[in-house]
Amino acid sequence: MSEYQAADQGNAYPPRPEYEPVAGTDEQPPPPRHRRRARRPVALFAAVAIVAAAAGGGTAALLDSVTDAPATATASSGTSASTVSVGSTGTVSSVAAAVSPSVVEISTGSATGSGVILTSDGEILTNNHVVSGAGTVRVTFSDGSTATATVSDTDPDTDLALIKAEDVSGLTAATLGDSDSVAVGDQVVAIGSPEGLTGTVTSGIVSALHREVTVAREDGGGSQGQWPFEFGGGQYNGDLGSGSTTTYEAIQTDASLNPGNSGGALVNMRGEIIGVNSAMYSTGQDSGSAGLGFAIPVNTVKEFLAGAGSGAVSGDTA
Repeated sequence: MSEYQAADQGNAYPPRPEYEPVAGTDEQPPPPRHRRRARRPVALFAAVAIVAAAAGGGTAALLDSVTDAPATATASSGTSASTVSVGSTGTVSSVAAAVSPSVVEISTGSATGSGVILTSDGEILTNNHVVSGAGTVRVTFSDGSTATATVSDTDPDTDLALIKAEDVSGLTAATLGDSDSVAVGDQVVAIGSPEGLTGTVTSGIVSALHREVTVAREDGGGSQGQWPFEFGGGQYNGDLGSGSTTTYEAIQTDASLNPGNSGGALVNMRGEIIGVNSAMYSTGQDSGSAGLGFAIPVNTVKEFLAGAGSGAVSGDTA
Protein backbone atom coordinates (compact mmCIF):
# COMPACT_ATOMS: atom_id res chain seq x y z
CA MET A 1 0.00 0.00 0.00
CA SER A 2 1.38 3.45 -0.93
CA GLU A 3 1.73 6.25 1.57
CA TYR A 4 -0.94 8.21 -0.22
CA GLN A 5 -3.44 5.38 0.01
CA ALA A 6 -2.65 4.92 3.69
CA ALA A 7 -3.18 8.62 4.33
CA ASP A 8 -6.54 8.63 2.61
CA GLN A 9 -8.00 5.79 4.61
CA GLY A 10 -10.47 7.05 7.18
CA ASN A 11 -11.60 10.18 5.35
CA ALA A 12 -14.47 10.71 2.91
CA TYR A 13 -12.45 12.26 0.12
CA PRO A 14 -11.89 10.39 -3.14
CA PRO A 15 -8.63 8.38 -3.19
CA ARG A 16 -5.57 10.04 -4.60
CA PRO A 17 -3.86 8.71 -7.70
CA GLU A 18 -1.70 5.68 -7.09
CA TYR A 19 1.33 7.53 -8.42
CA GLU A 20 2.30 11.07 -9.29
CA PRO A 21 3.02 12.30 -12.79
CA VAL A 22 6.57 11.65 -13.89
CA ALA A 23 8.46 14.92 -13.76
CA GLY A 24 10.17 16.24 -16.85
CA THR A 25 8.20 14.17 -19.36
CA ASP A 26 5.13 14.72 -21.54
CA GLU A 27 3.70 11.43 -20.48
CA GLN A 28 0.52 11.83 -18.45
CA PRO A 29 -1.00 9.28 -16.11
CA PRO A 30 -4.26 7.59 -16.96
CA PRO A 31 -7.40 9.60 -16.05
CA PRO A 32 -8.73 8.96 -12.57
CA ARG A 33 -11.24 6.15 -12.40
CA HIS A 34 -14.04 8.29 -11.01
CA ARG A 35 -13.83 10.54 -14.11
CA ARG A 36 -14.19 7.58 -16.47
CA ARG A 37 -17.34 6.53 -14.63
CA ALA A 38 -18.82 9.97 -15.21
CA ARG A 39 -18.64 9.47 -18.99
CA ARG A 40 -20.61 6.23 -19.05
CA PRO A 41 -24.14 7.76 -18.90
CA VAL A 42 -23.21 10.06 -21.79
CA ALA A 43 -22.08 7.10 -23.84
CA LEU A 44 -25.24 5.22 -22.86
CA PHE A 45 -27.48 8.10 -23.95
CA ALA A 46 -25.64 8.35 -27.24
CA ALA A 47 -26.06 4.63 -27.82
CA VAL A 48 -29.80 4.87 -27.09
CA ALA A 49 -30.11 7.77 -29.52
CA ILE A 50 -28.32 5.81 -32.21
CA VAL A 51 -30.53 2.76 -31.66
CA ALA A 52 -33.67 4.92 -31.69
CA ALA A 53 -32.58 6.60 -34.90
CA ALA A 54 -31.87 3.23 -36.47
CA ALA A 55 -35.26 1.92 -35.36
CA GLY A 56 -37.00 5.00 -36.76
CA GLY A 57 -35.25 4.61 -40.09
CA GLY A 58 -36.22 0.96 -40.20
CA THR A 59 -39.85 1.84 -39.54
CA ALA A 60 -39.85 4.43 -42.28
CA ALA A 61 -38.33 1.97 -44.70
CA LEU A 62 -40.96 -0.60 -43.78
CA LEU A 63 -43.79 1.87 -44.33
CA ASP A 64 -42.32 2.88 -47.67
CA SER A 65 -42.11 -0.73 -48.75
CA VAL A 66 -45.73 -1.33 -47.76
CA THR A 67 -47.17 1.75 -49.42
CA ASP A 68 -45.13 1.26 -52.56
CA ALA A 69 -46.16 -2.37 -52.96
CA PRO A 70 -48.68 -2.59 -55.81
CA ALA A 71 -51.95 -4.41 -55.22
CA THR A 72 -52.87 -7.09 -57.70
CA ALA A 73 -56.14 -6.60 -59.56
CA THR A 74 -57.92 -9.72 -60.71
CA ALA A 75 -60.57 -9.35 -63.39
CA SER A 76 -63.72 -11.38 -62.95
CA SER A 77 -64.52 -14.01 -65.53
CA GLY A 78 -66.28 -12.65 -68.58
CA THR A 79 -65.48 -8.97 -68.04
CA SER A 80 -62.97 -6.70 -69.72
CA ALA A 81 -60.30 -5.45 -67.34
CA SER A 82 -60.53 -1.78 -66.39
CA THR A 83 -58.49 -2.24 -63.24
CA VAL A 84 -56.09 0.30 -61.81
CA SER A 85 -52.59 0.35 -63.25
CA VAL A 86 -49.94 -1.36 -61.14
CA GLY A 87 -47.93 1.83 -60.73
CA SER A 88 -50.77 3.81 -59.15
CA THR A 89 -52.93 1.29 -57.34
CA GLY A 90 -54.75 2.49 -54.26
CA THR A 91 -55.43 6.19 -54.91
CA VAL A 92 -58.83 7.73 -55.51
CA SER A 93 -57.56 9.49 -58.64
CA SER A 94 -56.21 6.28 -60.18
CA VAL A 95 -59.44 4.41 -59.44
CA ALA A 96 -61.49 7.26 -60.91
CA ALA A 97 -59.34 7.37 -64.04
CA ALA A 98 -59.67 3.62 -64.56
CA VAL A 99 -63.39 3.20 -63.85
CA SER A 100 -65.04 6.47 -64.91
CA PRO A 101 -65.10 5.46 -68.61
CA SER A 102 -67.27 2.50 -67.55
CA VAL A 103 -69.94 4.63 -65.83
CA VAL A 104 -72.74 6.37 -67.74
CA GLU A 105 -75.61 8.74 -67.15
CA ILE A 106 -79.12 7.43 -67.89
CA SER A 107 -82.05 9.71 -68.63
CA THR A 108 -85.67 8.64 -68.96
CA GLY A 109 -86.90 12.13 -69.79
CA SER A 110 -88.37 12.68 -66.33
CA ALA A 111 -85.45 11.56 -64.17
CA THR A 112 -81.76 10.77 -64.36
CA GLY A 113 -79.66 8.01 -62.89
CA SER A 114 -76.41 6.19 -63.53
CA GLY A 115 -75.30 2.89 -65.00
CA VAL A 116 -72.27 0.63 -65.31
CA ILE A 117 -71.03 -0.70 -68.67
CA LEU A 118 -70.76 -4.49 -68.61
CA THR A 119 -69.77 -5.36 -72.18
CA SER A 120 -68.00 -3.56 -74.98
CA ASP A 121 -71.10 -3.80 -77.20
CA GLY A 122 -73.37 -1.90 -74.82
CA GLU A 123 -74.82 -3.99 -71.98
CA ILE A 124 -75.34 -1.60 -69.06
CA LEU A 125 -76.39 -2.31 -65.49
CA THR A 126 -78.54 0.07 -63.47
CA ASN A 127 -81.28 0.13 -60.81
CA ASN A 128 -84.81 -0.97 -61.62
CA HIS A 129 -86.18 2.21 -60.08
CA VAL A 130 -84.11 4.31 -62.52
CA VAL A 131 -85.73 2.84 -65.64
CA SER A 132 -89.04 1.59 -64.24
CA GLY A 133 -91.87 2.35 -66.66
CA ALA A 134 -89.54 3.23 -69.54
CA GLY A 135 -89.05 1.17 -72.68
CA THR A 136 -86.09 3.18 -73.99
CA VAL A 137 -83.70 5.60 -72.30
CA ARG A 138 -80.93 7.96 -73.31
CA VAL A 139 -77.35 7.08 -72.30
CA THR A 140 -74.52 9.61 -72.03
CA PHE A 141 -71.00 8.19 -71.98
CA SER A 142 -67.99 9.65 -70.20
CA ASP A 143 -66.68 11.22 -73.43
CA GLY A 144 -69.97 13.09 -73.94
CA SER A 145 -71.31 10.86 -76.73
CA THR A 146 -74.85 9.54 -76.45
CA ALA A 147 -76.89 6.53 -77.52
CA THR A 148 -80.39 5.18 -77.22
CA ALA A 149 -80.76 2.10 -75.03
CA THR A 150 -83.55 -0.43 -74.69
CA VAL A 151 -84.57 -1.84 -71.32
CA SER A 152 -83.90 -5.56 -71.79
CA ASP A 153 -84.45 -7.06 -68.31
CA THR A 154 -85.55 -5.91 -64.87
CA ASP A 155 -85.84 -7.46 -61.42
CA PRO A 156 -87.92 -5.38 -59.02
CA ASP A 157 -87.08 -7.77 -56.16
CA THR A 158 -83.38 -6.86 -56.28
CA ASP A 159 -83.94 -3.36 -57.75
CA LEU A 160 -81.69 -4.19 -60.70
CA ALA A 161 -82.11 -3.69 -64.44
CA LEU A 162 -80.19 -4.38 -67.63
CA ILE A 163 -80.31 -2.10 -70.65
CA LYS A 164 -78.69 -2.42 -74.09
CA ALA A 165 -77.26 0.58 -75.90
CA GLU A 166 -77.79 0.56 -79.67
CA ASP A 167 -75.12 0.90 -82.37
CA VAL A 168 -72.12 1.07 -80.06
CA SER A 169 -68.86 -0.87 -79.88
CA GLY A 170 -65.48 -0.70 -78.19
CA LEU A 171 -66.86 0.45 -74.87
CA THR A 172 -64.78 0.06 -71.71
CA ALA A 173 -66.41 -2.66 -69.63
CA ALA A 174 -66.13 -2.57 -65.86
CA THR A 175 -64.57 -5.35 -63.83
CA LEU A 176 -66.89 -7.07 -61.37
CA GLY A 177 -65.27 -7.86 -58.02
CA ASP A 178 -66.35 -10.04 -55.09
CA SER A 179 -68.58 -8.46 -52.45
CA ASP A 180 -68.00 -11.39 -50.09
CA SER A 181 -64.42 -10.18 -49.66
CA VAL A 182 -65.47 -6.67 -48.63
CA ALA A 183 -64.76 -5.70 -45.02
CA VAL A 184 -65.94 -2.85 -42.83
CA GLY A 185 -63.37 -0.07 -43.06
CA ASP A 186 -62.35 -0.78 -46.65
CA GLN A 187 -61.83 2.35 -48.73
CA VAL A 188 -64.29 2.79 -51.60
CA VAL A 189 -64.99 5.19 -54.45
CA ALA A 190 -68.49 6.07 -55.72
CA ILE A 191 -68.90 7.17 -59.34
CA GLY A 192 -72.13 8.39 -60.90
CA SER A 193 -74.17 11.32 -62.16
CA PRO A 194 -75.76 13.06 -59.15
CA GLU A 195 -78.10 15.86 -60.20
CA GLY A 196 -77.06 15.18 -63.82
CA LEU A 197 -73.38 15.93 -63.13
CA THR A 198 -71.86 13.12 -65.19
CA GLY A 199 -68.74 11.43 -63.88
CA THR A 200 -68.87 12.76 -60.33
CA VAL A 201 -66.45 10.97 -57.98
CA THR A 202 -66.67 10.74 -54.18
CA SER A 203 -64.86 8.52 -51.72
CA GLY A 204 -65.26 7.04 -48.26
CA ILE A 205 -65.24 3.70 -46.49
CA VAL A 206 -67.50 0.70 -46.07
CA SER A 207 -69.23 1.57 -42.81
CA ALA A 208 -71.36 -1.57 -42.40
CA LEU A 209 -72.41 -4.76 -44.17
CA HIS A 210 -75.66 -6.74 -44.53
CA ARG A 211 -77.94 -3.74 -43.92
CA GLU A 212 -81.54 -4.60 -44.77
CA VAL A 213 -82.94 -1.85 -47.00
CA THR A 214 -86.54 -1.74 -48.23
CA VAL A 215 -87.45 0.12 -51.42
CA ALA A 216 -90.46 0.30 -53.74
CA ARG A 217 -90.55 -2.47 -56.35
CA GLU A 218 -91.29 0.10 -59.03
CA ASP A 219 -90.25 3.75 -59.38
CA GLY A 220 -88.59 4.73 -56.09
CA GLY A 221 -89.24 8.43 -56.55
CA GLY A 222 -86.26 9.41 -58.71
CA SER A 223 -88.36 12.06 -60.43
CA GLN A 224 -88.85 13.72 -57.03
CA GLY A 225 -85.10 14.09 -56.57
CA GLN A 226 -84.83 11.59 -53.72
CA TRP A 227 -84.95 7.85 -53.03
CA PRO A 228 -87.54 6.82 -50.42
CA PHE A 229 -86.54 3.70 -48.48
CA GLU A 230 -87.00 1.96 -45.15
CA PHE A 231 -84.14 0.96 -42.90
CA GLY A 232 -83.97 -0.20 -39.29
CA GLY A 233 -87.69 0.32 -38.74
CA GLY A 234 -87.58 3.93 -39.98
CA GLN A 235 -88.73 5.49 -43.24
CA TYR A 236 -86.48 7.96 -45.01
CA ASN A 237 -86.69 10.44 -47.90
CA GLY A 238 -90.46 10.36 -48.05
CA ASP A 239 -93.18 7.76 -48.35
CA LEU A 240 -92.63 4.50 -50.20
CA GLY A 241 -96.21 4.74 -51.40
CA SER A 242 -98.98 2.18 -51.43
CA GLY A 243 -97.31 -0.18 -53.90
CA SER A 244 -95.36 -3.31 -53.12
CA THR A 245 -91.84 -3.15 -51.71
CA THR A 246 -88.72 -5.32 -51.72
CA THR A 247 -85.96 -5.75 -49.16
CA TYR A 248 -82.33 -6.58 -49.89
CA GLU A 249 -79.08 -6.69 -47.92
CA ALA A 250 -76.86 -3.76 -48.79
CA ILE A 251 -73.34 -2.48 -48.31
CA GLN A 252 -73.42 0.72 -46.25
CA THR A 253 -70.96 3.49 -47.10
CA ASP A 254 -70.22 7.03 -46.00
CA ALA A 255 -69.11 8.01 -49.53
CA SER A 256 -71.35 10.91 -50.54
CA LEU A 257 -74.33 9.80 -52.64
CA ASN A 258 -76.95 12.14 -54.05
CA PRO A 259 -80.00 11.87 -56.33
CA GLY A 260 -78.74 10.61 -59.69
CA ASN A 261 -76.16 8.26 -58.17
CA SER A 262 -78.69 5.41 -58.39
CA GLY A 263 -77.29 2.65 -60.60
CA GLY A 264 -73.74 3.97 -60.37
CA ALA A 265 -70.62 2.15 -59.26
CA LEU A 266 -69.25 1.52 -55.79
CA VAL A 267 -65.63 0.56 -56.41
CA ASN A 268 -62.82 -0.88 -54.30
CA MET A 269 -59.26 0.41 -54.47
CA ARG A 270 -58.34 -2.23 -57.06
CA GLY A 271 -60.82 -0.70 -59.50
CA GLU A 272 -63.39 -3.51 -59.16
CA ILE A 273 -67.13 -2.97 -58.86
CA ILE A 274 -68.26 -4.23 -55.44
CA GLY A 275 -71.74 -2.73 -55.44
CA VAL A 276 -74.39 -0.75 -57.30
CA ASN A 277 -75.38 2.45 -55.50
CA SER A 278 -79.10 2.35 -54.84
CA ALA A 279 -80.23 4.43 -51.87
CA MET A 280 -79.07 7.28 -49.65
CA TYR A 281 -80.38 9.13 -46.67
CA SER A 282 -80.86 12.89 -46.80
CA THR A 283 -82.09 15.07 -43.96
CA GLY A 284 -84.57 17.02 -46.07
CA GLN A 285 -86.27 17.44 -49.44
CA ASP A 286 -83.49 19.56 -50.94
CA SER A 287 -80.55 18.42 -48.83
CA GLY A 288 -77.74 16.19 -50.02
CA SER A 289 -76.06 13.14 -48.60
CA ALA A 290 -75.90 12.70 -44.83
CA GLY A 291 -73.09 10.15 -45.11
CA LEU A 292 -75.45 7.19 -45.11
CA GLY A 293 -75.58 5.44 -48.48
CA PHE A 294 -76.38 1.90 -49.57
CA ALA A 295 -75.26 -0.28 -52.48
CA ILE A 296 -76.50 -3.63 -53.77
CA PRO A 297 -73.63 -6.15 -53.42
CA VAL A 298 -72.03 -7.18 -56.70
CA ASN A 299 -72.52 -10.88 -55.96
CA THR A 300 -76.28 -10.21 -55.95
CA VAL A 301 -75.75 -8.43 -59.26
CA LYS A 302 -73.98 -11.49 -60.72
CA GLU A 303 -76.96 -13.70 -59.87
CA PHE A 304 -79.29 -11.27 -61.64
CA LEU A 305 -77.01 -11.09 -64.69
CA ALA A 306 -76.78 -14.87 -64.92
CA GLY A 307 -80.57 -15.11 -64.97
CA ALA A 308 -80.74 -12.35 -67.60
CA GLY A 309 -78.25 -14.16 -69.85
CA SER A 310 -75.81 -11.26 -69.75
CA GLY A 311 -72.52 -11.59 -71.61
CA ALA A 312 -70.79 -10.11 -68.56
CA VAL A 313 -71.07 -13.44 -66.75
CA SER A 314 -71.40 -15.84 -69.67
CA GLY A 315 -68.05 -14.84 -71.13
CA ASP A 316 -69.51 -13.23 -74.26
CA THR A 317 -68.37 -9.64 -73.86
CA ALA A 318 -68.40 -8.93 -77.61
